[in-house]
Amino acid sequence: MLVLSARSPVIGEVSHVIDPALPRTEEISNTWVVEKDATRQPTGCNSRDGDTRARVAKFLLENVNSTARQLAAHLDITPVAVRKHLDAMMSEGLVTSHAPSSKSLRGRGRPARTYRLTHAAHETFGHHYDDLATQALRWIHHHGGSTAVSAFAAQQVSDLEEQCRTAVADAGTPLDKAEALAEALSAEGYAATATALANGGQLCQHHCPVAHVAAEFPQLCEAETEVISRVVGNHVQRLATIANGDGVCTTYIPSAQGDGTATQTDNDR
Repeated sequence: MLVLSARSPVIGEVSHVIDPALPRTEEISNTWVVEKDATRQPTGCNSRDGDTRARVAKFLLENVNSTARQLAAHLDITPVAVRKHLDAMMSEGLVTSHAPSSKSLRGRGRPARTYRLTHAAHETFGHHYDDLATQALRWIHHHGGSTAVSAFAAQQVSDLEEQCRTAVADAGTPLDKAEALAEALSAEGYAATATALANGGQLCQHHCPVAHVAAEFPQLCEAETEVISRVVGNHVQRLATIANGDGVCTTYIPSAQGDGTATQTDNDR
């Protein structure tokens, strides 16, 4: 008996069984025997489940502390299906669940739990430099001190500054500038978004390609903030950074008449 093995994109590993003693009919040639589940590979990103979970991860990357209902509305699937994916991702250490805050306990009904990506999940989106860059910056710091590290960081963001300048060239309001910057930064892997505040705009970077390095060398964050300030032509306020342990890098871009202090509108609270 001859056994031919192949992998089906739907059912995994399969075996085509041919017995020389049997007549070679069309029915026999199309007989497939599926191997036991134990031999199949876990569901990966190429499967339908993997694709949906990738979309779940991307949404949570850009929308920290989202509910299952919000995810369901965005993905156009049922909340039950979303919770199934969230449970699987939680079991794999990719998502954490959080009880509603005391503020959300007001009103009728039971507040929904929220979900966010873990540090391990952020790792799957990739990081530039990491070990090699950290070693290089340690060498620079050892031989030239913090000033040398700052100079290196400023040089590294020079290309990013040119791209951002081009992006905001036709932007008018602080929100327009924040949205233009978000688009430019997203193209560089920062998964950035923009929102409106009472006295300006807010730029949120949901992923940092150099987070590991910046955790030890904050000069990288400082150089990036200075780029944003020069590009928008106004002093900006960095409110949070992923490298410092926050979930999102947040930068407030005030209007020309603003007082430089971020104030949320009712829609942002």
